[in-house]
Amino acid sequence: MAIPLSWADGDEAPSARESSPPPERPRRSHVVLPHAVESVVWRGDALGTPVTSTVRTGFERLDAELPGGGWPCQSLTEVLQVQPSVLEWRLLAPAMRTLVAQGRQIVVIGPPKAPHLPGLRHLGLDERHLVWIAADKPVERLWATEQLIKANAAGMLVSWLPQARQEQIRRLQVCAQDCDGPVILCRPAAAEHESSAAPLRLHARFGVDWELRIHLLKRKGPPHEGELTIPSVPGGLEAILTPRLRHPSRLIAARQSRELSHAVGSPSSRQPAGRPAAAH
Repeated sequence: MAIPLSWADGDEAPSARESSPPPERPRRSHVVLPHAVESVVWRGDALGTPVTSTVRTGFERLDAELPGGGWPCQSLTEVLQVQPSVLEWRLLAPAMRTLVAQGRQIVVIGPPKAPHLPGLRHLGLDERHLVWIAADKPVERLWATEQLIKANAAGMLVSWLPQARQEQIRRLQVCAQDCDGPVILCRPAAAEHESSAAPLRLHARFGVDWELRIHLLKRKGPPHEGELTIPSVPGGLEAILTPRLRHPSRLIAARQSRELSHAVGSPSSRQPAGRPAAAH
């Protein structure tokens, strides 16, 4: 290529960056993958994968926020709460009913309190499909949980493991990948700040108006902000609660309003004892 005289006379030739614009970066386009590959690829902005097997929770709002639209199979789910054996049954009962209707067994390991059969019947659960394993020691609970996961012996497995360590949770997660039903681990709320291999973790607590409040701590997909509020009236009370008692928060607010009104009411005109009236 010929060089202009002005450059040849000693002027510095412009750099390649100045002489020609930089090449444009090629725009990334969505790569079309074979169906067999696409079905097992998870993209970070999506909830779960297309091949995730799940069991509906029975709560539409919760299903909408869970990968695959329900309790995941072939993996662990951690339910964290302040006090054990209080709300697990109300949270899991709708999914249990679905599995029992299919003739599958529900296995619970080491619940802090014995399952209450009349309460289970109110939740629509047939106790003939419930297997209760009374394991008191942490090592017994952990061993029974691992063996039942490996045996793939339950439609849903619920185990209380308050003292499980991170490496033990990781081992159970590896085993659960070959389990066809959901595996639910009930753990204390303090475990929220511990690392866990469970792909799904949630914190559950009661609301005032017969509801459950759910915060998704971990899920496969974008993070979840805030809390989910899902109605959950205890079994046996649905038919007898009056409209007024269905909203205890309104009764509490009305009572507090009356108490506040009474406290800041007009002062008494009577003079305090021992203090003379002001002279006019």
